[in-house]
Amino acid sequence: MSKIMVVEDDASLREIYGIRITAEGYDVVSAGDGEEALAMAVREKPDLILSDVMMPKISGFDMLDILRSTPETANIKVVMMTALSAEDQRQRGERLGADRYLVKSQVGIEDVINTIHEVLGDRPAAAPATPEVSVNSEASVAPAQAASATAPVTPDITAAPAQAPATPTADLPDFSNYQVDDAQPSQPNPAQ
Repeated sequence: MSKIMVVEDDASLREIYGIRITAEGYDVVSAGDGEEALAMAVREKPDLILSDVMMPKISGFDMLDILRSTPETANIKVVMMTALSAEDQRQRGERLGADRYLVKSQVGIEDVINTIHEVLGDRPAAAPATPEVSVNSEASVAPAQAASATAPVTPDITAAPAQAPATPTADLPDFSNYQVDDAQPSQPNPAQ
């Protein structure tokens, strides 16, 4: 199981990312600033560090520079996350060796999760594609589907009561003027 380090000075965000990343099956360790993250990276040896840029003590950029120049941490994958959307900031992150640079206002948590999977190369295998079935060609229908298509239909007697089939009314006399009297045969109602 891969280990992810979340480096974020905002405790709420750190917790949210930690919970969501744990739900993906990763082990999560976290740090509140770059200085703590550097010490933890040497000790914990995470597979990937998800780090904020603007932090107290040591910024994410300085932390990344130190990680890349330290033999024990040089190969750890790093995804930088920041509120800084300027292109020069992105270029600085890439120049320092960030594997990805995400702007917080432009990504959601699922984008972050997808990026972690991409950088680690551990995306779950895609489900096999379902074969396409043509309704016009019986040869392309799978045997089980073909059998069910030709099987006799048994009415469900527990369903709603069956209604009598509609009968054409054009050839029938109009009996709407007749009243039913139990004692006498039906007679036309002269009042109507």
